[in-house]
Amino acid sequence: MADFRFSDIDQQILDKVVEVGNSTQAHTRYYEDHEHETPPARLEGERGFEEVFPLFGQRKPDDTPMMTFMMAVSIARGSARGVVRGLGLAMPMGKASGLGNAALQSAGTPEQKAKWGDLFLAMSITEPNVGSDTKAIQATAYLDGDEWVINGDKIFVTDGVKCDGAIVWATIDKSAGRAGIKSFLVLKGAPGFELVRQEKKLGIRASDTAAYSFRDCRVPRDSLLGGDETVPKDGGSAGYKGVMKTFNMTRPAVASGGVAKAKGAFEFAREALAAEGVEVDWSKSFNQRSAVEQKLIELEADTEAAALTVLHAAWLSDKRRPNNLESSICKAKGGDVCRTVTQGAMEVLGGMSISHDHVVEKFLRDGRISDIYEGTGQIQRLIIAREILGYSSEELT
Repeated sequence: MADFRFSDIDQQILDKVVEVGNSTQAHTRYYEDHEHETPPARLEGERGFEEVFPLFGQRKPDDTPMMTFMMAVSIARGSARGVVRGLGLAMPMGKASGLGNAALQSAGTPEQKAKWGDLFLAMSITEPNVGSDTKAIQATAYLDGDEWVINGDKIFVTDGVKCDGAIVWATIDKSAGRAGIKSFLVLKGAPGFELVRQEKKLGIRASDTAAYSFRDCRVPRDSLLGGDETVPKDGGSAGYKGVMKTFNMTRPAVASGGVAKAKGAFEFAREALAAEGVEVDWSKSFNQRSAVEQKLIELEADTEAAALTVLHAAWLSDKRRPNNLESSICKAKGGDVCRTVTQGAMEVLGGMSISHDHVVEKFLRDGRISDIYEGTGQIQRLIIAREILGYSSEELT
């Protein structure tokens, strides 16, 4: 049975993570206005960072499972009001944690994991004409001797500037459809690999987002993730489905970002209203509370529900259980609250919510992406319906 109550040491870690995040609030607007500057590893005024990792060493085997707990850390970290850099989590064991690392761990061979496991890897899937429909990938790869030659363009690569390399999706046989799609690890500096530009965005401006170009880009033969060069002749797509399982690991992490922004906006609104004497009076019945009190209750309930879906999906992964449905549920719910709760928080705050003097509008902008990348909310609802009703992608599109 899943139990998401945190131990004392786990709660200490979560509280400390928020403290560290809030200590860099003075830098928030600077990196908003200077989007193409990468924040340093440590920011001036940052407090408490050295105290976090020793606390991890005090955790016991019966504490919250690691991936589940790291989703809680992600929610706590993202709800802070300081500079939150990138999407990767600062893991206590010093391992790299880009989105591409999840793909490597999910689909890579033991040799590939040992060779590249300590690198910071981005995920490069989206193309100028290909978004949610990943089976329509246009980038190509063909084998030339002992090298793969990759051609195509990729956009919206999270951490694409600061990463060491990227997991690049390309097809080795367009006639095979999704069965021909493979993943390749391409390191920075590979011949034919160009970082075209860094994007300017609505939110998450401290997280770099890049566009890539591949022109006869050559990578070693063993760069094919998983090592399987075959294309099923019967139209099967086991390899593609295996690559797609990466999302079962990354979608809870992305959803945690959306929940974090909802949590941050709600907590800001609750504190600001409390300072003006407006607080929820739990002794009152529903019809005795003010509209603002009731709104705060609804916002908190929605945020907590979304957080539980994230923890549940991660817990299933910790237990090595299938979580395709649950990953899509948490991604859809996280993508909802990052819009509805942040907007609700701004509504109860009124005019102050749109001022750059306060961070609540930043939570709205930063959270908005959570409903878009790693599969839009609409795509998640299709996946959920297929899982529940037993339909294939051909039967329900």
